Amino acid sequence: MSEMIRILGIDPGLRRCGWGLVDVRGSKLSFCACGTIIPDTKAPMSQRLLHIFEEMSGVVLTHEPQIAAIEDTFMNSNAASALKLGAARAAAMLAPAKSGLSVENFAPRAIKKAIVGTGRADKSQMSAMVAILLPGCEAKADEADALAIAICAANHAPLKNALEQAS
Repeated sequence: MSEMIRILGIDPGLRRCGWGLVDVRGSKLSFCACGTIIPDTKAPMSQRLLHIFEEMSGVVLTHEPQIAAIEDTFMNSNAASALKLGAARAAAMLAPAKSGLSVENFAPRAIKKAIVGTGRADKSQMSAMVAILLPGCEAKADEADALAIAICAANHAPLKNALEQAS
């Protein structure tokens, strides 16, 4: 029987940071857990980032993933928004990194292509496909995106080879 590997997917955001866990055993994926971290939007930036870090640390401690994956920041026209997203991304990445996990990065288009088959999929297409790939999972929005990131990581060639060698 092959060893189970748990992958944490992170959809970073300063207002809403989604997380999702999938278990991989051989080529079989199964839903483990998901949630959304929602910092107080009225709190100072430093407190919002600390909230993301502490909540993500709790997720890592509770669910004990072996691998983490996060969505890369896409550059938009608003530099201030991109910097804030980068800070939220860093806060979310530090929790698994502090626990000794490697954190893989995936471009938004690569995630969409891995899940739906096209890099231009919208949120509803992503949620629908995650529900198909993970029966019993009813994740929406940020949680579904985080699960998609975890699925993408499970199917990514270098990680897939490592998962197969572990089994």
